[in-house]
Amino acid sequence: MSTKEKLKVLVVDDEPSILMPLEFLMRKNGYQVYIARNGTEAMESVDKERPDVVLLDIMMPDVDGYEVCRHIRGQENMNGAKVIFMSAKTKDADIKKGYDVGADLYIPKPFSTRFLMEKIKELTQS
Repeated sequence: MSTKEKLKVLVVDDEPSILMPLEFLMRKNGYQVYIARNGTEAMESVDKERPDVVLLDIMMPDVDGYEVCRHIRGQENMNGAKVIFMSAKTKDADIKKGYDVGADLYIPKPFSTRFLMEKIKELTQS
């Protein structure tokens, strides 16, 4: 682990079967991890923790991922944050909407965690 500050990663998903392994993986890779189980928690966490990377599910019971992404993009202090959508919604229109609201990347579920880790490293190398 380098001396630079740990990257803050917020994982947002209402599925524990996705949330738990991702949280474990991010911690194992030396990231500081926050989790949110719905859109409301996600927005509160964004405001409080200001994560560097947000892994964001789209379909959630309260506020959807698109709305959370809009919220992030509306925050001045979140300018450098990377938003990665992880979604089972794989229609072109859904993916286009993801990029339209400000996503840096859209990964269809199911995805390989190795692929996800590579993408996070690519997006966060400054």
